[in-house]
Amino acid sequence: MRYGIIGTGNMGSMLINAFISSGAVDANDVTIYNRTRKKAEWIKNQFKEITIAESVQDIVRNSEVVFICVKPHDYKDILTQCSLNATQCLVSITSPVSVKDLQNITSCQVARIVPSITNRAYSGVSLFTYGDRVSDFYKDELHSIFSHISTPVEIEEKSIRSASDIVSCGPAFISFLLENMISAASEVGGMSKDQATQLTEEMMIGLGTLLEKRTYTLPELMEKVTVKGGVTGEGIQALENHVGDLFLEMFKATHRKHKNDKQTIHL
Repeated sequence: MRYGIIGTGNMGSMLINAFISSGAVDANDVTIYNRTRKKAEWIKNQFKEITIAESVQDIVRNSEVVFICVKPHDYKDILTQCSLNATQCLVSITSPVSVKDLQNITSCQVARIVPSITNRAYSGVSLFTYGDRVSDFYKDELHSIFSHISTPVEIEEKSIRSASDIVSCGPAFISFLLENMISAASEVGGMSKDQATQLTEEMMIGLGTLLEKRTYTLPELMEKVTVKGGVTGEGIQALENHVGDLFLEMFKATHRKHKNDKQTIHL
């Protein structure tokens, strides 16, 4: 199977690295294109067997599966240069562009797969939505390569924004909260930010390992650590008193942005 990847920014380069380094895809079968060629050359320096295409059309001519890894508002420009046929599969990785919209303007098979930065460590989830023209052959192929780097989960269109907030945006949201936790530990507890950062990172690795091994669920973890009348309980009470509508407002904000993007993207 030959794969083309259009766009080698953060997510495009992450997928290339994860696919090849995990063994999901052979570098010889990968063709990449980026508007700024230097970024594509940087990836080729890591994987010599990769082919750099001179144009979007070159990608289409030399690939059976084509990933579009550009910003949503750049889709129209890319799609005007693409002419995929019914035997090829187009894969979008962005949530505002729906499978239905892509199917309406292309004759190829279409899927949307929203990845996560955690896929770079061959972990986390990838969110799948298939168009009704996608063959079982391509479904099996896409599921197979993403299974090397993630847990593929099919998601309905109505839930894509919330699911993406958890899976794709979640690492950034949690990192922001942890940075605030580190700063507060330094201010109140007097430790250096470097030491607080080290402790926080190691705690997160341990927490992830417990969850990965299914040792505890999230509610069980909280129960195990929280001793009645203890320090953890006092801390949780403080969180309950101050968290308010934090996450509710976060989801509302991302949904507003999602809706606005859908209204302003013209394919």
